[in-house]
Amino acid sequence: MNFSKWIGAAIGWSFGGPIGAIIGLALGGLMDVFSDRTDLDTIFGQGQKGGTYGSRPTRAQTRSGDFEVSLLVLASVVIKADGKLDQRELDFVRQQFAHMYGKERANHAFQLFKRINKQEIPVQQVCLQIRQMMDHPSRLQLLHFLFGIAKADGHVTEAEVNKIYTISGYLGIRSIDYESIKAMFYNSSDNAYKILEIEKSATVTEIKAGYRKMAKKYHPDRVIHLGKEHQIGAEEKFRQVQDAYEQLQKERGF
Repeated sequence: MNFSKWIGAAIGWSFGGPIGAIIGLALGGLMDVFSDRTDLDTIFGQGQKGGTYGSRPTRAQTRSGDFEVSLLVLASVVIKADGKLDQRELDFVRQQFAHMYGKERANHAFQLFKRINKQEIPVQQVCLQIRQMMDHPSRLQLLHFLFGIAKADGHVTEAEVNKIYTISGYLGIRSIDYESIKAMFYNSSDNAYKILEIEKSATVTEIKAGYRKMAKKYHPDRVIHLGKEHQIGAEEKFRQVQDAYEQLQKERGF
């Protein structure tokens, strides 16, 4: 599959709004790849069928390509949060895409990513579009991936944490969900409790209830509509919930 066929077939609602404008600028001279699909004003002026971006359109099911482009745009924001481009973070993005999508599709995605990375991203507007159009489990998956990028160089800087926290708020993710996913990337005595979204004073009954709740929230089937490629990250979150529960079982002896 060549680049034009990949980008033309993979993306749905993200052709519109601020993300669409970013894609358009990133593609530059490759804009003609869209000419056989639809009018450019339609692509970059509409959020999705049924209304323009910003008019709170009916949420459509997010395609794998919509998720992919959203990842690329927000990954660019996080990578540049500390004022420098770290090769390890860039390598992490490429490796993750190769792992999820295969070498050829990953190469196409990284071509687009390098072009996006040269732009100033309107973070709030981009996140608002994602919040309007993407379901909550998929947004949680985005957040998990962004922490993975920040941790790729061995540690998460304060600037990166602050940027991810800002993105999380714009995406409509609750602080308790943010802290749960953040805890998956840190080692501390209360991480297991944070992952399960419970207090350290929780009873055994509350721990069990917390585990059931989080296992349901982070179950890979919640993002099955994104395709098999995104089950990998979802399975990692699910595994960390299980690990947190097993840790508390050993500590509490139940």
